[in-house]
Amino acid sequence: MFNIFKKKKYVDIYSPINGILLKIEDVPDPVFSRKMVGDGVALEPTEGIVYSPVNGTLIQLFPTKHALGIKTEEGLEILIHIGMDTVEMKGNGFESFVSEGEKVKIGNKLLKFDMELVKKEHPLTSPIIITNMDIVDKIVKESYGEEVKAGKTKIMRVYLK
Repeated sequence: MFNIFKKKKYVDIYSPINGILLKIEDVPDPVFSRKMVGDGVALEPTEGIVYSPVNGTLIQLFPTKHALGIKTEEGLEILIHIGMDTVEMKGNGFESFVSEGEKVKIGNKLLKFDMELVKKEHPLTSPIIITNMDIVDKIVKESYGEEVKAGKTKIMRVYLK
């Protein structure tokens, strides 16, 4: 009768970066565009700051600070990858404001990256990927080509099994 104890069956994911929303299939790297590591969207950044797109825990911060993983309170795992092949930069131009194991809330500042430095060597296109697709029923993605605001614009709703 009343579903007051029923667990929420979806997770809203907000943009982690100010930019333009793109299809994951348009990412210039087949590892992402062919969804080898999971499904999601991409962003073309207009600002070099990354904010938390969800409430959860930072479960991985790559030593090079070009990518990080967050696990939501519902168990969904999200990878935020800044640019293409940016691991080659060995952390140059990247700064983090969080540590692994830290709790994060939507809009918390996570990383800063030097857009001009990245652009000199690599595409800025940044995938936002669900990596544990086994718990996902479906993903509803927002309108591509639209400008999105970090922590404000919903970019995906992920329904859980």
